[in-house]
Order: sequence, then C-alpha cells, then structure tokens
Amino acid sequence: MYKGLVLRSTGSWYDVKMDDGRVLKCRLRGKFKIKGLKVTNPLAVGDFVKFEIEEKNDQESGVIKEILPRENYLIRQSTRKAHHVHIIAANLDQAVLVATLVMPRTSFGFIDRFLVSAEAYHISTVIAFNKTDLLEEEDLEYQRDVMKMYEGIGYECIEISAETGYNIDAFEALLKGKKTLLSGHSGVGKSTLINRIAPEIEQRTNEISAFANKGMHTTTFAEMFEIEDDTYIIDTPGIKELGLVHIEPEELAGLFPEMRDMTGECRFYNCKHDKEPGCVVKQAVKEGRIAIPRYESYLSMLNGEDNRK
Repeated sequence: MYKGLVLRSTGSWYDVKMDDGRVLKCRLRGKFKIKGLKVTNPLAVGDFVKFEIEEKNDQESGVIKEILPRENYLIRQSTRKAHHVHIIAANLDQAVLVATLVMPRTSFGFIDRFLVSAEAYHISTVIAFNKTDLLEEEDLEYQRDVMKMYEGIGYECIEISAETGYNIDAFEALLKGKKTLLSGHSGVGKSTLINRIAPEIEQRTNEISAFANKGMHTTTFAEMFEIEDDTYIIDTPGIKELGLVHIEPEELAGLFPEMRDMTGECRFYNCKHDKEPGCVVKQAVKEGRIAIPRYESYLSMLNGEDNRK
C-alpha cells in the first residue's frame, strides 16, 4: 500500500499527494462511512492515509484503505445533519483566523468561539486582522486595542492588508514550515490573501455583497496548497457560524487562558463564574484583569446564547 496526504475533498473523491509528489484521485472504501461515527466527513484535508492503486480504462485512481491516527483536528457542528459534526481539517500546526472590523465585521463572539474550539484540540491560533487599508485612524486605534486584548492572553495578532500587501512579508513568515488552516467569515479576504502570497494558485475571489454586507461563498471545499517546501495553507469555506462541539459547561472556563490561570481559586470548586458568590473570575472582570467582551463571550457560550453576529 501507498501512503499519502489528503490535499482536497470534493465529497466522494479526494486529491491525495503521494511521497513522490504525484497527486492521485482517490475514493474512500465504503465501510468507513458506516462505522457509526457522527461525522459528515470521515476523511478530511490534512489526513494521512494508506491506499491501493487501481487501473480502469488506462486511468489510475486510488482506493483508501486506512486513515492514519490524527495528531489533532478542528471540528464544527454540521449545518446539514443534526447531532453530526464536520471535520474542518486535521494534523494542523496552527490556525490563522482572518478577522475584519469592516466589510464584513467579525464579532468578538465569533473570534472567541473559534479560539475556544482551537484550544479544545490544542491548536495554536494567530489572529490576522485584514483590510487594515480601509480603516480610519480612529478605527486603527480601536483595532490595536483589540489586538492588545488578545495578545495579553497569549494570542499572536497581526494586522495586514491582502489588497495592498501591507505587512504581508511578516504574515508569510508566520506560515513558513507549517501546515496552517486559514479560517474566517466569508468575505474577510482569505482567497485574496492566498492570491497575494501564492498568485499561482489563482483562487477565485468575489466582491462583498453590498446589499447584505456579507461575503459570498467563493470556496466550496476545503483545500490544501503547498506554497513552498513543507509550507502548506488550507483554505476553507467561509464559516457563518461556529457551534461549539463536545465541550461541557464545566470545561469551558479552562479553554479561556485568562480564566484557566484562576482554576481552583473560587469559593466553590465547581464554580461556573456566573452567579456564584466568591468568584475570582467575576472579581477579575470588575478589576479589569479580564476583558468584558471576553467574559461576555464566555457567558453566552455557557448559557447557550448567541453573540456571534
């Protein structure tokens, strides 16, 4: 059997890169789809697989026999099937969340849900604030305050403009030698960003819908591109929502770094940092040691509310 890396999924067929650099169309052996796993896609971009080659009408294709164990993966709730999850990508070195303060605006709720999901699967995340060229001076100051908030709890942030090329060299340096997932709402400029750093890929880009102020989906399937030796980026369809999956209420605070540092300090050992007395987290919010937007995101996730818009 041969070993390969899944570069692209189109639902029933997968582009798999072989050790010799060739890319082969492969299909998944049927039994993987009936294992009872509550996933819409048993195989994801970034997976390593073992497969056999078959020839039909002088055309070579592969039959995937085995999915190798994953180091990590990122999942979200399926938008099509209740109680199912969708694997966004596997075996990541890092994720880059592309966010924008204008056209369209990325909410704190969405950013924080992404960060919590990445924390749950031990994936380090960089936040790239794109479309900096569209910001007035006052908005730039606000963006830098937002960056300070996230940097203060350990997340690397960078401001860029895919349109003008501002700070793109620094952005490319973040990617070197890693498998990086690019994610974010539709319209934040992921495809434009890929075109900027690897123009040979020629990702399709679309204008933002002025009517809805939402991005029009330009990427249909997740796809991995090798932009130089051992440097891969994974482009994903724009995510409108990111529902939390398999995270229990008592686990949630541990996925907020600024709250994780206070574990065990509250009056009650099972404190949820909501209405309980003697809560050190609520005290830290009052004292400004935990940012109010972060605490509001925590409460919205804890109580099943929605602050992603």
